[in-house]
Amino acid sequence: MVSGYIPSGSEKEVFQAAWANQLPVLLKGPTGCGKTRLVQTMAQEFGRPLITVACHEDLTAGDLVGRFLLRGGETVWEDGPLTRAVRQGGICYLDEIVEARADTTVVIHPLADHRRELNIERLGESLTAPPEFMLVLSYNPGYQSVLKDLKPSTRQRMIAIELGYPSAEIEQRIIVQEAACDVGLAGRLVRLGQAIRALRQEGLAEGASTRTLISTARLIRSGIPPELAADVAMAAPLTDDPAAARNLREMARVYMGTG
Repeated sequence: MVSGYIPSGSEKEVFQAAWANQLPVLLKGPTGCGKTRLVQTMAQEFGRPLITVACHEDLTAGDLVGRFLLRGGETVWEDGPLTRAVRQGGICYLDEIVEARADTTVVIHPLADHRRELNIERLGESLTAPPEFMLVLSYNPGYQSVLKDLKPSTRQRMIAIELGYPSAEIEQRIIVQEAACDVGLAGRLVRLGQAIRALRQEGLAEGASTRTLISTARLIRSGIPPELAADVAMAAPLTDDPAAARNLREMARVYMGTG
């Protein structure tokens, strides 16, 4: 059971409307801001199966659609995750879609427009997606580059929902809910997270995500000292630069009241 997603704006209403109108969704936002949790929550609310694909540069169309395999001396067809989602009327979530090869994403085009069809060339079959099926893509614009971007032909088939880090008040509520910690600890972590995010202007590649704040809170609840928890859950994952890591640890001591 996925705990309830706490919205920052109208993202749930837009997602609901997109599903009701059989429109695909593109989720844009930084690492750990809640993209995956939003999809999980909506799939649960719709009562539909969720099939998630972590995209990578070696992902092929065959990985998504399916392929013939040799089993027990016989050649059998095995559906890929995209095909399973279409057959089941589920939600297919392609996470970090820009990591996939450009030619791979072309297979989703007939599914993402008025046709709502999945062509399985190796079977000579074309599946029409049921009304319950939904295609959801996500990516982090912070990693966008000339070599890693979605084609306009893909983008223009989507309803785009932009997510950012939530407001301090909402982020505090999220941490309390997800880490089962007290409000005081959550508030200190939120202030620390905001301070770390401000360092992006000084060369830090990524800010502290809501996910890392939750992880830190969970460690502290388990008895790990706040300074150590912030080190292993935030400072160490965010940077390999010794000077930058020292700055993050010093910030943790200030904001967490341990120094």
